[in-house]
Amino acid sequence: MQMPWLKPGTTDYYATVYSAEIVNTLTNLLFQYLAFKGILSCIQNRHDTVFLVTFVGYLLVGTGSFLFHMTLKYPMQLVDELSMIYTTCLMCYATFSYGKSRRYSVLLAFFLVSLCIFITGYYHYLQDPAFHQNAYALLTAVVLFRSIYVMEVSLRPSRQAHRTSQKAGSVSAELEVEHEWQDRRDEAILRRMWLLIGYGLTIFLGGFFIWTLDNEMCSTLRIWRRHIGLPWGVLLEGHGWWHLMTGIGAYFYITWGIWLRHCLNGKQDQYELRWPRVIGTLPTIVRRKSVVSNGLQNGAVKKHM
Repeated sequence: MQMPWLKPGTTDYYATVYSAEIVNTLTNLLFQYLAFKGILSCIQNRHDTVFLVTFVGYLLVGTGSFLFHMTLKYPMQLVDELSMIYTTCLMCYATFSYGKSRRYSVLLAFFLVSLCIFITGYYHYLQDPAFHQNAYALLTAVVLFRSIYVMEVSLRPSRQAHRTSQKAGSVSAELEVEHEWQDRRDEAILRRMWLLIGYGLTIFLGGFFIWTLDNEMCSTLRIWRRHIGLPWGVLLEGHGWWHLMTGIGAYFYITWGIWLRHCLNGKQDQYELRWPRVIGTLPTIVRRKSVVSNGLQNGAVKKHM
């Protein structure tokens, strides 16, 4: 089947008979690496099961894309693109079901499963990539903005109820000290969360921008790649950059979701973000070896970020 974005004359299998689009195939290995990294972290650090399942879905996205660009077969295209929808719906469930009743969670799950079935059927009927892209973008935006809202309302000290009681003088001095320390802790967490969001979103949107340019300038870029030749011509493979950058951006988003869930569960002192350097390292959420309370950890005063 002719893929909608494959124009007549497209050169496939130029590097090897084993892969139609070698760069677009190999760049999906990053998805698989990050997926296994996330799955291992979920198991080792006892993160909520929904995030383990999300990383499995993330692995399916990378594997489906790997197989599609290797073969250009329509079934692999569906695995590639629809798994993006399914994984985003998992994050949607994790975001909107938190703190809700069992009945609400069941109804939400039924709605999201129905939505996945509808998108799958309608996309198979239309076979128009624009429909998939718009559906994915809308779902991602809904989950992102909802998560940001929950983060700000639940963690921002100025929005927490105990601030009001402090001002009214209805708490003891010891409890007020504890609340002040918790406020400083949560403010520090929020600053790092916003850095995580901003960094991941910038990478994700950068990849989307490059991918859009690649679609608009497909013929021109192909001529440039042929003129430059291998190996440097592969740097103009915009779709490959889309894989790398959206893979990293999605990993950042899931990592943020894990940290946010622990904070919503009141486990800020049990888990921390491990991100040695903003550039060149990947963030992960790990269990602390000892619990921090009121600024103290193993008898020593904790230095705040």
